Amino acid sequence: MAEFTLPKNSKIKPGKTISAANGATRKKKFSIYRWEPDSGKNPRLDTYEVNLDNFGPMVLDAMIYIKNEIDSTLTFRRSCREGICGSCAMNIGGTNTLACTKSISEFNGDITIYPLPHMPVVKDLVPDLTNFYKQYASIKPWLQTKTAAPKNTERLQSKEDREKLDGMYECILCASCSTSCPSYWWNSKRYLGPAILLQAYRWIVDSRDEATTERLNKLEDSFSLYRCHTIMNCTNTCPKGLNPAKMIAEIKKLLVSRLT
Repeated sequence: MAEFTLPKNSKIKPGKTISAANGATRKKKFSIYRWEPDSGKNPRLDTYEVNLDNFGPMVLDAMIYIKNEIDSTLTFRRSCREGICGSCAMNIGGTNTLACTKSISEFNGDITIYPLPHMPVVKDLVPDLTNFYKQYASIKPWLQTKTAAPKNTERLQSKEDREKLDGMYECILCASCSTSCPSYWWNSKRYLGPAILLQAYRWIVDSRDEATTERLNKLEDSFSLYRCHTIMNCTNTCPKGLNPAKMIAEIKKLLVSRLT
C-alpha cells in the first residue's frame, strides 16, 4: 500500500482560542487558518468566539471585527464588500466563496475559514495568485481586431450579439471556481482552469473580435482545455452563479466543428 506524507511544517495544528466577552448573548465561533511564513512553524487554526451583535451579517463583517478588535495580525484580502472585486474569496465552511456575500446565518454551528485550496499561501488567508493572473494574461483578454476602427463611432454589435456575453462578463476573477477543480489542482501550470477558460470564451464569442481562429488555436492542445472532465465543481461553487463548465463545453464544440 502506498503511503503519503505531507511536507514538513504543513500539518495544521490547534491554535489559540479566544472567548467572547462576558454577557454576550449571540455567540459564534470562527476557526480561522493562520500561517506566518517567517515563523518556521506549522499552520494552525485559531478560534475566535464573538458576539454577533457587534457587527454586520456577513462573514467578512466578522473577520473585519476580529482584525480590528481582537487580533490585528489576522491577514486577508478585501476591498469592495459588494461581491464585485473578488478580493475576499476564500474557503468558508468547506466551500469556495466570497466572504462579503456569505451570510453568517447560513451556518448553524461554528464556521471554519481556510484560504483558497491548492494555492501557495502568502500569509494566513492570502493565496498567491501569480500563476492565475499569468494565465489570464496568456489569453489576451482584450479586443483584437485587424480591420481599421470605424470613424467617429465605437465598434458596434447587435443586441443579440451582446446577449451572447451574458453569463461571462459578470466574472470577477475571484478564482473560486478554478481552485475548486481537481484538474486545476494537479495541472495548474498547464491547464488554464475554468475561470480563465470562461474568460477565453467571452472573447471568442464576442462579435467584434477578429482573432477567433488564433484564440482557438492557442487552446487546442492536450492541457490548456482538455483537462476539464466536467465534474461541475466550478459551476457549483461560483459565487456569481455563473456556469464555467458550460463555456468550456462550448469551446470544445467550436474546436470539433472545425474538423467537420
